[in-house]
Amino acid sequence: NVVAYGEIGLDYHYNHSSPKEQRDRFREQIQLARELTLPVIIHTREAQEDTIAILKEERASETGGVFHCFAGDAWLAREALDLGFYLSFSGILTFQNAASLREIAKNTPLDRVLIETDCPYLTPVPYRGKRNEPAYVSQVAKELAALHPERSLEDVQQATTANAKRLFRIA
Repeated sequence: NVVAYGEIGLDYHYNHSSPKEQRDRFREQIQLARELTLPVIIHTREAQEDTIAILKEERASETGGVFHCFAGDAWLAREALDLGFYLSFSGILTFQNAASLREIAKNTPLDRVLIETDCPYLTPVPYRGKRNEPAYVSQVAKELAALHPERSLEDVQQATTANAKRLFRIA
């Protein structure tokens, strides 16, 4: 069964297609997701303002979704959460230079968080330099639990699993 539409979004980093072309296709994809009543999995890179503007204009909050591999700033996190989206954290959360991302994760309610590997990329510490593997998502969960000392690792695991089931309507 199809549980989501994506990964869709805007990536102005590589310029494989023009920003206008990307925006036009992104709008069409959101419209299709709304027709199919599927949540969207959002990719945004160097395009956060346009991403949020289009999500608002195309009423993506009606289907909801998740910001995949979240690496944005506090503004993007607030905007995404205000639209009812989840934030999904990857191995980046464990990187030494990710202090601002850890602060965002710390301030994001656990009922709005997912975790992921983005395999084969973004391998978490202590496995940096190796190909990422699904089993390494446990490192992301451990980091997230450390950011929420009032919650146990098991709480984080249960919350993120429940969030995924709720978002993707998995029984």
